[in-house]
Amino acid sequence: MNVGVCRIRLRIPENHSLKGKRHVLKSIIARVQNKFNVAIAEVEDQDLWQVATLGMSCVSNHGPHADEILAKVVDFIEGMREDVELLDYETEIIHAF
Repeated sequence: MNVGVCRIRLRIPENHSLKGKRHVLKSIIARVQNKFNVAIAEVEDQDLWQVATLGMSCVSNHGPHADEILAKVVDFIEGMREDVELLDYETEIIHAF
């Protein structure tokens, strides 16, 4: 079993409230969950208006497959909205059992 985890940092430059940030993130999270079979949530920076950190994970029987899924999610998020900038991301594959 292989678990792929990814942390992605986003910037929402035109946002000026936590309510606006929640609206943008709910849209991103819902679309990612509908398109890919991954767990995703906001994991850091909850009190910042223009920066968001999302964490996501997936389970696969093959490590490169988990890495490929997470790479596709990152690409999807990057191209999804013009008002959101991808600042950074990091991926790790954990081999268990």
